[in-house]
Amino acid sequence: MRCVVMQPTYLPWAGYFHLVASADVFVFLDDVQFEKSSWQSRNRILVKGEPHWITVPIKRLGLRQTIREVEINDREKWRKKHVMMLSQTYARHPCCRQMLDAVEPAIGDGETTLLAELTMALIRRVSEGLGLGARFLRASETGVQGRRTERLVRLCEHLGCDEYLSPAGSREYLEGDGDFARSTIRLTFQDYVPATYEQPGAAGFVSHLSIVDVLSSLGWSGTAEYVRH
Repeated sequence: MRCVVMQPTYLPWAGYFHLVASADVFVFLDDVQFEKSSWQSRNRILVKGEPHWITVPIKRLGLRQTIREVEINDREKWRKKHVMMLSQTYARHPCCRQMLDAVEPAIGDGETTLLAELTMALIRRVSEGLGLGARFLRASETGVQGRRTERLVRLCEHLGCDEYLSPAGSREYLEGDGDFARSTIRLTFQDYVPATYEQPGAAGFVSHLSIVDVLSSLGWSGTAEYVRH
């Protein structure tokens, strides 16, 4: 049983869904401190061939506010703006309609007032469309506590997982803390290099964009293959 623990982010890139595809249990780390100007509330899309940030506005933060406590600021009327931007930006992409059908219902749901609820809903919707079978949980609902890697080990033990899969960028601190080395949980790292694909309007391939860029270009079946390679 393989476990992945990640913060919920807004319309994440293909590598995030590669982790979902590789996991038996995927835990949203929703109870750690929110970081302003992070992937938690924004991502990049391709506008006129160049990367462009698309950001969910949030209300003023309190001290040490956790991701699951962050409220969306709907006074800025961002929902229609985001849907319109995605629709116009990817209108000439072959699978634009498939992408919009996946994300528009969640973005347009005005009853979703918390950032984490929005981002997790989008991730679940896309994962379901891609046929990814990981079981989703929220860290805040497990009751498992601990610092940094200690908590990750405890989450794996609590969930009955014997392997923890991490993005390669976390290798230094995960190995440095030593908690996995002292446990029976096998620590492995993601090995994912995104392949190129045709991006209408781009002079050259732009990597690490939101999953909406892949989905609008390759559709459900092509994107499912893309995140699994």
